[in-house]
Amino acid sequence: MIKRVFPFLNWFEGYGLNSLRIDLLAGITVALVLIPQSMAYAQLAGLPAYYGLYASFLPPMIAALFGSSRQLATGPVAIVSLMTAASLEPLAAIGSEGFIMYAVLLALMVGAFQFSLGVLRLGLVVNFLSHPVVNGFTNAAALIIASSQLSKLFGVFVDKGQHHHYETIWRVAQAAVHYIHWPTLLMGALAFGIMYGLRWISPKIPNVLAAVAVTTIISWATGFQHNTTTGIEAIQSGELRQLIAHFNQTVDNISKFAEEQTEVNLALESAHRAHDIVAVLTAEHRASILMLNLERIKDEAHVYRKKIRRYLLTGVEQSDGRFRFYSKKEIPPGVHSDGRTWRIKVGNKLLKTDNLMLMGGGAVVGAIPQGVPALTVPDINLKVVFRLFPYAVIISLLGFMEAIAIAKAMAAKTGQRLDPNQELIGQGLANICGSFGQSYPTSGSFSRSAVNLQAGAVSGLSSVFTSLIVVIVLLFFTPLLYYLPQAVLAAVIMMAVIGLVNVSGFIHAWQTQWYDGAISIITFVITLLVAPELDRGIMVGVGLSLMVFLYKSMRPTIATLSRAQDQSLRDCIAHGLKECRYMAMVRFDGPLFFANASYMEDQIMDLMASKKELKHIILVFNGINDIDASGEEALSLLVDRIRSAGIDVSLSGVNEAVMKVFKRTHFPEKIGEDHIHATMEKAITAAHEKAHRDGEEDACPLMTYCRIEPN
Repeated sequence: MIKRVFPFLNWFEGYGLNSLRIDLLAGITVALVLIPQSMAYAQLAGLPAYYGLYASFLPPMIAALFGSSRQLATGPVAIVSLMTAASLEPLAAIGSEGFIMYAVLLALMVGAFQFSLGVLRLGLVVNFLSHPVVNGFTNAAALIIASSQLSKLFGVFVDKGQHHHYETIWRVAQAAVHYIHWPTLLMGALAFGIMYGLRWISPKIPNVLAAVAVTTIISWATGFQHNTTTGIEAIQSGELRQLIAHFNQTVDNISKFAEEQTEVNLALESAHRAHDIVAVLTAEHRASILMLNLERIKDEAHVYRKKIRRYLLTGVEQSDGRFRFYSKKEIPPGVHSDGRTWRIKVGNKLLKTDNLMLMGGGAVVGAIPQGVPALTVPDINLKVVFRLFPYAVIISLLGFMEAIAIAKAMAAKTGQRLDPNQELIGQGLANICGSFGQSYPTSGSFSRSAVNLQAGAVSGLSSVFTSLIVVIVLLFFTPLLYYLPQAVLAAVIMMAVIGLVNVSGFIHAWQTQWYDGAISIITFVITLLVAPELDRGIMVGVGLSLMVFLYKSMRPTIATLSRAQDQSLRDCIAHGLKECRYMAMVRFDGPLFFANASYMEDQIMDLMASKKELKHIILVFNGINDIDASGEEALSLLVDRIRSAGIDVSLSGVNEAVMKVFKRTHFPEKIGEDHIHATMEKAITAAHEKAHRDGEEDACPLMTYCRIEPN
């Protein structure tokens, strides 16, 4: 019992110093990959980069201690990070304090849901996400993730599309046509080259860490980031100064409208509590007008922000050492610029006209708080919890599917026995404890688990050592990450998601069943179209899968059997076999229950109508593993209808579960004990002579191989 509660105690059976040394080296190796990856994934989730380190502090250790896999490496992953951003965007501005608080709360919810499933031993619920749905979603998510990094790779800044991801990509493309920061693009390309090159030379070399180290040193040495602040009087473009004034006025109006909207919402709640219909209608009318005005003002702010970003400036040093900034199109003759292209950094807040931030270089990670995050319980807001619950369920199931698939793949190589429910408990506790340490949702990582396995990890202690390395980095080495270029993090993400693209998955699904291929393709297309609302793509896929399941359950395969060349009884239509004129052997594939009982009855009636000489029907029950009250009632009535038509009926291959139901409902007495046979052969032998009495059939297809001759 103690080992079931604390599964990590099993690690130490036969554990020695050599195993400890191997786990230590494996833990360090994984940490070298995890640290830069986690920072990249945190930004994908819409969080500051250092929150990736927070998510790599407790979750890897807790998941290893309480999970069932000894090599699974837990932490930030691409799909879960993308889902986190998609679920929180409607609630708060990306990177804001509210957004961070909700991300931590989401981790707690995901962990609680996973832990509950594990404790209740409901790990099978993950089967609702079928393989075609997951394949379609994963491929779409990989493209969404990769394309979302293009702005960082090109060094351009754009507003996100109001409704769909492809709007954002179009804006990035437009901005890139207007201006690309070439040092940023070259830095990203260098990172790609290092990672690809080292992977080709030797997979054991930590290529991600090498790319991060080299580019960070280059960034520091060359002054890759080059920002300055200045007053608006240094801007020598009257048009740009006017745009800044209009933008500030618009942002100020947005704040006023937002405050008024808050007041109206409070008045609406008060009117609802007082049951004052007139006040409710008045408040709702005001709220709708305010919403329209707010959307209009936001659109204006977007237009001004876009125009300000498109302004490319050049700096000219004055005699007093100060700089004036001219539009590149309006440089006075004879003036020598500093050779840089400067842009005003503009976001959703007011631009301080006495302290404008100008960017003359590339973007870097910047300052990272030093030290381990304080352990606190996340703030629980019930309204937010209800809003996030559907996303928490989807992230829980997707994250667990990813983790258990990786764990199974590794267990096949190591021979380790896995417990999916214990793995759910481990992943759940990892997210719960992680939320106390300011983590966002995490899951098992394929790439880092592969590194862990290649490094020869013997037990989950390797993940414990990985967490300790992250703690050491947080305590002592965060200043070294200041100059890490954002373009390199974008390259790290794009390299990681390349492995998620699996075109062969669509082909395999289509070859297995055309409708599985169709579901996979539809899920893929819908997810791409509705992004960033990724949950809709999954819901459409799950809905289609359930519809196919229900349709197949309501209309199961019903086959008429005849003797094949190998003397077995097979489907007449599928194998081109003749049917007996006087006997019909009908096989029903699937449980007989309320949804399909009438379908079976209709098929038997059609068979009787098409075969006028029919004298006996054998219902093959080998494929029926369950029957409910509706199915038993329909079968009982069917026996009456068949016999009232002058045709006899018998059963074969009834299994134990169905026979128990028959005995409780006294069905054997109704059909006759001698009409229920253990095998199909016994059923044919018992009915053949009577059915063929006075018959003219030369050879019975149920006794002899008879193939339909082509015309």
